Amino acid sequence: MSREPLPDPLQTPSWVNLGRYDQSHFDRGRPGWVILLWWLVQAIVFPLTPHFANGFRVQLLRLFGATIGRCVIIRPTARFTYPWKVEIGDHSWVGDDVVFYSFEQIRLGAHCVVSQKSYLCTGSHEVTDPTFKLTTAPITLGNGVWVATDCFIAPGVTIGANTVVGARSSVFRDLPPGMVCVGSPCRAVRDRHMS
Repeated sequence: MSREPLPDPLQTPSWVNLGRYDQSHFDRGRPGWVILLWWLVQAIVFPLTPHFANGFRVQLLRLFGATIGRCVIIRPTARFTYPWKVEIGDHSWVGDDVVFYSFEQIRLGAHCVVSQKSYLCTGSHEVTDPTFKLTTAPITLGNGVWVATDCFIAPGVTIGANTVVGARSSVFRDLPPGMVCVGSPCRAVRDRHMS
């Protein structure tokens, strides 16, 4: 069976016109100079702090508007686009290389773990809009949620309390409470029972 060759993708016209892209409607929540100052602090100061300087990192985030509870652990390589759009409950942990792409609010309950290299993404683009319109939606992780290593959490997702998201999962829809969920797309596979 012979296949017809694909057309040259560099000769096919684009359906998207990025020259018409406009995000003037998007509110970053702070003036440009504050955003630039935060990005400098995050790029230079934040990652150079030793692991034991957790309290200093938490204070930096609070200084820039994050709401952070008691006894929260933030690793030095975690990244926060706009910390004033982040809320983290008591006794929660944020691992190395975690990204909070916080175009909208990201809320973590108490006793949450977001493991290394996970990406919480509140921004995307409208796939059917020729101007590549920016879309944003908040993310909420209930109390006791564990997002394991290298997961992707999409805009608008709510993860119910005490749910585990298995390593390398991609979450595009809400997940129920008290479950173990895995895969791409992520789905509930069993109840989470504590011993």
